Amino acid sequence: MGIGATTLGLHGLSSFAGNRSIQPSEKTMQKLQNGEKLGVALVGLGGYSTGQLAPALQETKLCKLSGIVTGSPEKIPEWKRKYNIADKNIYNYENFGTIKGNDDIDIIYIVLPNGMHAEYAIKAAETGKHVISEKPMATSVADCQRMIDACNKAGVKLSIGYRLHFEPHNLEVMRLGQKEVYGEVQSITAEDGFRIGHGGWRLDKKLSGGGPLTDVGIYCIQGAIYTKGEMPVSVTAKYHEVDNKEKFDEVEQGIDWQLQFADGTVADCKTSYAENLNLLRAETNKDEWFELSPAYSYSGIEGDTSKGDIDYKQVNQQALQMDDFADCIINDKKTPVPGEMGLRDVHIIYAIYEAADTGKKIQIDQRKKMLDWRIKGK
Repeated sequence: MGIGATTLGLHGLSSFAGNRSIQPSEKTMQKLQNGEKLGVALVGLGGYSTGQLAPALQETKLCKLSGIVTGSPEKIPEWKRKYNIADKNIYNYENFGTIKGNDDIDIIYIVLPNGMHAEYAIKAAETGKHVISEKPMATSVADCQRMIDACNKAGVKLSIGYRLHFEPHNLEVMRLGQKEVYGEVQSITAEDGFRIGHGGWRLDKKLSGGGPLTDVGIYCIQGAIYTKGEMPVSVTAKYHEVDNKEKFDEVEQGIDWQLQFADGTVADCKTSYAENLNLLRAETNKDEWFELSPAYSYSGIEGDTSKGDIDYKQVNQQALQMDDFADCIINDKKTPVPGEMGLRDVHIIYAIYEAADTGKKIQIDQRKKMLDWRIKGK
């Protein structure tokens, strides 16, 4: 059984737009037959690549760190020394396209500011390499669709960096909610936030696409959907009052929103750059409950239920995420976190913004082709 096979029944997609059979390349198959791992190139060497992805790639079983793409040449010597990266596998944004001829690299992971995801994911697809994009997928639904189309045209796979789909506590929440283990979920609470410092590109709307909603609030959207196992049908929302108008002059400081589901279930959600928040909780029609707190962290996730603890071993989420994608490439499987899921979440993000901007309930249209997929649940 391949990596991730046991998780597909909980959150895999039974169908999604643009699905096509993609066979591993002859060179990829030759690597695996020779006992080699698939090579990953990280695009952007900021905090997430440095602190999480590169270390995780030292623990992966099916893939390895083979290359880097950076616009900061001063970072190169340390990355070369620490990870033994060959000179021929080091790129900048001007010669990025020449990765096409590099057999050491099979997967390109886009770890740039949100507003740059679409441009470089499309360029990555054009090199013939498989693509992972960090979340949020892009800063518009149109750009998400462009990314999907580019990968389909190039015949490569596209995945979004939704690491929590490989984390055992969150997988258990999916099971408890979607399988109605403690009854039908009737209400959900999802909160994620932190006190931001200088902020950098996260406070620049052109680069970020928004404030905490596009950053950590997306985990609340994800959590609500994979706990319920269904798409919400509408949303209402309200911005938080701004305490620091100089810092939050382009993006929101925080926002509350409520997702409404077809059967009357509601998910009350909250995100902020001024509060520390980290909760996913569900209550059922049988007066039972289950929750994770913290729910979305890189490690230290803890769970509890009305019937006892949710107690699993802590894992390296990013290592499992990247190995699962490598397994999908090797065995020509659907990734459980495809571009269509990223597009769905960006669609919901901007419905939330519209609700907050207008003060109205906004319908989330499930009939459009871009949202034409189903969650495999109960």
